[in-house]
Amino acid sequence: MAYFTPEEILETIAMVQMEHFDIRTVTMGISLKDCAHPDIKICSDKIYKKITNYARNLVSTVNEIELKFGIPIINKRISITPISVVAEACESTNYTPIAKALDRAAAELGINFIGGFSAQVEKGFSKGDINLLNSLPEALSTTERVCSSINVASTKAGINMDAVLKVSEMILECARRTADRDSIACAKFVVFCNVPQDNPFMAGAFHGVSEGECVINVGISGPGVVRNAVSMIKDASFDELAETIKKTAFKITRIGEMIGREASRLLNVPFGIVDISLAPTPAEGDSVANILEEMGVEICGTHGTICALAMLNDAVKKGGVMATSHVGGLSGAFIPVSEDMGMIRAVNKNALTLERLLGMTSVCSVGLDMVAIPGDVKVETLAAIIADEMAIGMINSKTTACRLIPAFGKTVGDTVNYGGLLGEAPIMPIGAFGAERLIRRGGRIPAPISSLTN
Repeated sequence: MAYFTPEEILETIAMVQMEHFDIRTVTMGISLKDCAHPDIKICSDKIYKKITNYARNLVSTVNEIELKFGIPIINKRISITPISVVAEACESTNYTPIAKALDRAAAELGINFIGGFSAQVEKGFSKGDINLLNSLPEALSTTERVCSSINVASTKAGINMDAVLKVSEMILECARRTADRDSIACAKFVVFCNVPQDNPFMAGAFHGVSEGECVINVGISGPGVVRNAVSMIKDASFDELAETIKKTAFKITRIGEMIGREASRLLNVPFGIVDISLAPTPAEGDSVANILEEMGVEICGTHGTICALAMLNDAVKKGGVMATSHVGGLSGAFIPVSEDMGMIRAVNKNALTLERLLGMTSVCSVGLDMVAIPGDVKVETLAAIIADEMAIGMINSKTTACRLIPAFGKTVGDTVNYGGLLGEAPIMPIGAFGAERLIRRGGRIPAPISSLTN
């Protein structure tokens, strides 16, 4: 257990009370590789029993830690082995019964989200991958707590453009099936390049096949804490600014590791990683956009935004790795539009566009996150937007992702509203020109020369 001085304890209390500091999630990763069975009902039952057995004390234990340390822990979550792997032995081609079993388990345990209705198809499709992709619209539209991710690209493999088009079709179908709920199924689905296998954040969390039997991963937060620290040194040099951000990231990461190791001890489950991402919420002041504005840009999205975000992301990583030897997941600064009041304001003032967001994703974690677009978008245009994001990740050897919401029946000027951490988002305009011929070529974009590192 880390030792904290009285000054550090008082500092932490101030961060919690005044600066929106919280631990965003404690996520238990569970291997389901031993749950495979040809009969999908038996497979579903095995999955349900294993999850409810392993995680039966997760919520109560994390609540106990929250009371003990006085630090809010917002979410208790579960990540699992990609279902495309677990279910491939099933004779059924529709994996929705497994999604419903996951949903029941999450509801019984009091978990807000369970991630891992997922597949990795950057180099091609197996039978299980195809079945999972075809099951996505029904699975995500008929469950409340199940999240899904598909990795379609990597620096080592290139971009599977057939997969990009296929997931685009599935996203539009998810939007249509949940049109009466602002196409919320799309908010539970992420398309990745270079996906990490230990990410505790939703909707992209899953328990990679190289992970152990069970593990505890922690995702921190803290945009409000960083913003407050930056606001105290308005005219400081870049050197002092970077040092301040690093020190702040160190403090919040140290608390995250303390929480994770305590959960690991009480649950008798190995400690995994701390994801040191700055994750905003819709609360006023708990915003990554506001940090960039405190750094000196007039409004998020204007010239200089990418420079400021690059510096912020780098300083957060440097501070975090000094606080723990077990950094993992995505680890950086999230820019989800619907979950960040500063981002929403910037969109409404036309300072933050889809193109500017795309540029920002080249220097920060994740990518086009919780971005709502017109529901009548062509499938090829949606695929082209995703392909652009995947290319940024592939060429730069970094994780990028898309969580796009084609809001069925809505257009620019409308909003989607989910409440809670998912927040609300204005519908953002997309380009007027298409890329049908490019997208319909099919096949795989080869890996870049930078993939030859062996």
